[in-house]
Amino acid sequence: MTDSTSVTLPEPDTEHGGRPRRRRRVRDVSGVNWWLTALLLVLSLTIFIPLYFTVVTALKTPPQLGGTGFSLPSEWSWGNFAEAWRLTNYPRAALNSAVITVGAVVLTLLTNSMVSYAIARNMRRRVFKGLFYYFITALFIPFPIIMLPAAKLTATLGLDNQAGMILLYTVYGLSFNVFLYTAYIASIPHELEEAARMDGASTWGVFWRVIFPLLAPINATVGILTCVWAWNDFLLPVIIISDPGGATIPLVQYVFQAQFSADFTLAFASYLMAMAPLLIVYLLAQRWVISGVTRGAIK
Repeated sequence: MTDSTSVTLPEPDTEHGGRPRRRRRVRDVSGVNWWLTALLLVLSLTIFIPLYFTVVTALKTPPQLGGTGFSLPSEWSWGNFAEAWRLTNYPRAALNSAVITVGAVVLTLLTNSMVSYAIARNMRRRVFKGLFYYFITALFIPFPIIMLPAAKLTATLGLDNQAGMILLYTVYGLSFNVFLYTAYIASIPHELEEAARMDGASTWGVFWRVIFPLLAPINATVGILTCVWAWNDFLLPVIIISDPGGATIPLVQYVFQAQFSADFTLAFASYLMAMAPLLIVYLLAQRWVISGVTRGAIK
């Protein structure tokens, strides 16, 4: 990390009229903020230490779990992953989670961006401003309050399945996504839309041909947040999904942990298997996530 320090550059002693000229100060950004760097290193340990502990535990055999647990395995037990794969029926659970996650991400990007565009470009009207604050207010409603009504409604409509999960993730994420999208859309110049309209584009055409391609960074941000939520969520699937064959990875791991709570090697191997796909997605999309957040924060 770097910090800014100031240095003084010499200039001629006098200016026109013989009066002394003030010396110009410029910023020097070559220094390193060691305090902030040390703080980031300490905070990073809160992630790396549990991750290291999980990896080494997943590669051990049960007799090797003695001691502090941080020592490397004396014998690498890669078979733990194969056993956890079989016992959790990982392909079926991963497919269920993938269908729900991909469906939720696609539907969220398509619908939430359109709603946000309409609000952002009509914020001066009372109706749209009221809708914006209505969505923001929904952020403060705890999910347990609407949990049972949502379960009852989805069961009545026959949506206690993957399709219902996709719709619920799209609707429940609308409030926060509108908050992100409107800030980002406000940074897009109106002149681009005016030029498209002069070429004969309709409002629908302006959005899909001009605005939506420019939403790539914020779409990545919303997409990765929705992906993390839908993939890791436990509470919503456990109250909505009624078919055991449609169980997601968190539900399968909950049952697996209850059965193999004493076998930490298999349990930790299953945790790594569940985390791996999401980690790969994040590594591929992280630069878009950061770009979307920073640009939406500064108009």
